[in-house]
Amino acid sequence: MSAMRHLTLIRYDEIGLKGRNRRFFERRLRENVARALEIPRADVAWERGRLFAPGGDPFAPQPASQPLARVFGVRSYSPVLRVDPELEAITPVALALAATGVSRGGRTFAVNARRGDKRFPLTSLELNVALGRSVQQAHPGLDVDLGRPDFTLHVEVRESGAYLFEAVLPGPGGLPVGTAGRALLLLSGGIDSPVAGWLSMKRGLALHAVHFHSFPYTAQGAREKALALAEGLAGWGSGSVRLHLLSATELLQEIGRLAPEGLWTILLRRGMLRVSEMLAARQGCGALVTGDSLGQVASQTLENMAAAEAAVSIPVLRPLVGFDKAEIVELARRIGTYDISVRPFDDCCALFAPRRPDTRARLAQLERAESKMDLERILGRALAEAETVELGRSSRRRFLEPAEELAAV
Repeated sequence: MSAMRHLTLIRYDEIGLKGRNRRFFERRLRENVARALEIPRADVAWERGRLFAPGGDPFAPQPASQPLARVFGVRSYSPVLRVDPELEAITPVALALAATGVSRGGRTFAVNARRGDKRFPLTSLELNVALGRSVQQAHPGLDVDLGRPDFTLHVEVRESGAYLFEAVLPGPGGLPVGTAGRALLLLSGGIDSPVAGWLSMKRGLALHAVHFHSFPYTAQGAREKALALAEGLAGWGSGSVRLHLLSATELLQEIGRLAPEGLWTILLRRGMLRVSEMLAARQGCGALVTGDSLGQVASQTLENMAAAEAAVSIPVLRPLVGFDKAEIVELARRIGTYDISVRPFDDCCALFAPRRPDTRARLAQLERAESKMDLERILGRALAEAETVELGRSSRRRFLEPAEELAAV
């Protein structure tokens, strides 16, 4: 029989709906959980719809922020105590959990038992009744409330043992990072693009990021914002994010010298997408991700987004296309990027905004303006002089040499 053991029970839901490739998603989730907890992958066990990680104390108050709350693919998790799947072993632990709930001022309770192993002699309902009766005998003033109890005793009876817990802590849901391939995020430093990156990761994309600076026109603080935002994204279950820092100064100067002012923004956007496509090919990224939200600014009209995307052949993903600004800000606050994004350092797009931008740029007009520029040389130099930083949790930063930068993550 199994000995008593402290564990963390991890649940997932969307992965469970997958068909023949479900095990692929489960393996990647197991890897990401191990990485988030900084333990060997072998220490994370899998058992029919659940993962189990070592450690976890169901009797202790749970901290507000835990690594598993930031691992995509995790629906919820619970610190549990595993005992032998026998009523004689389950009951004293249930009584101990009930005593903890009463000590916190609980006056009502419920029992939620699930019998996954049909060899267990009691049904789920019978186990609920048996444990509820024992708790009330130990605490005569405690009432049953199945609607809104002060605390709930949970029991899962499985083949490997019985798992008892009280707390059910939410995870972010979604799919494990890395199950949908890799994409390159255009990270501006504003509010929108890190939220777009977060939503992309939630759908299983592993991210690289590219940030365009325009020294000496932009301050060093703008670069630091991009680094901090990439670090924030790295903390969401992926382990690390590579941020590529490219200069847009020469491109800005060329556009300002040779193009009509109303086209500056969309021409800059096309140039950024072009060099991002080149970078994506080098890094094995199958798509670009932007923070575009339809109609939010002049460059994000349907016509201008189409004109910008026409510069590249790689897919351009826009997770925020149907969000309004209030929704984006709310999500940015929730994921922890808002306070970084509003630091008072503008990026090159904000500093280079025309007074009267063209909201319906025509492709022929843009291509005519670009024909006057030496884009191949300008973009090639920007890519050749790019700086790459690998960012991880706890503000770990590592500047990569060119040979390392070309290696796959």
